[in-house]
Amino acid sequence: MLTIILIAVGSILLTIGLVWLIDKFLPSGLKPVIIIALWLLIAFLGYQTFMSVYMPIQFNQVKQKRYAVVIEKLIDIRDAQLAHKQVTGTFAADFDHLIKFIDTAKYTITQRRDSTVIDEELTKRYGGVETTKDIIIIDTLGFVPVKDSLFKNSSRYKTMMNLPAGIGPEGAKFKMEAGTIDQNDVKIPVFEASVKKNVILFDQEPDLVVQENQVIAVDDVNGDALMVGSMTEVKTNGNWPKTYGDDE
Repeated sequence: MLTIILIAVGSILLTIGLVWLIDKFLPSGLKPVIIIALWLLIAFLGYQTFMSVYMPIQFNQVKQKRYAVVIEKLIDIRDAQLAHKQVTGTFAADFDHLIKFIDTAKYTITQRRDSTVIDEELTKRYGGVETTKDIIIIDTLGFVPVKDSLFKNSSRYKTMMNLPAGIGPEGAKFKMEAGTIDQNDVKIPVFEASVKKNVILFDQEPDLVVQENQVIAVDDVNGDALMVGSMTEVKTNGNWPKTYGDDE
């Protein structure tokens, strides 16, 4: 972009120089038409220079605003998936199952307490001498609906598969999958939810979207998609920097 700006500024200066030379040396009969044409060229180059600076600024403002609301949805998806794993031991493979789970599932509220009881085996071994052992007792105190715990009075989880209104083409949705990966001969549940940057920024300048897909920076979203979780690693964090929200 800096190269484009320098070329445009150089062209403007060159054109202004030509206007001065024409005004000084060209016969008066030809001056008006050529000078007007050159001033129009200067105005065009000036506009192009302005837009080369303004468009990336505007693009970044749109991008940051859209990423922020998309990430809020990804966080909801992650929270729902973590609840699903806590209760069932696995992640949901699709949004229909995840929404049904939130509508019906409940957390079990428990309390752990220490206690001491007679160890019958050791008591027999020691000829009837009463011997005790420490144990942990888990009491079930009640149940709390997952829906109330995660979303309180909101029903936004029912549309968590859809991109926020005004972002992406009509009907655009998040992609989600779940499964397991082998790690030290143990199958570990994993999931991934994502949406391509091309979809989020579908109506923006194509060249700027291409550049955005190639971003590699600590304080930005790397790669060509916003995502949470992974189908190749055991992780449930997002790929966005903390400036956009909690990625853990």
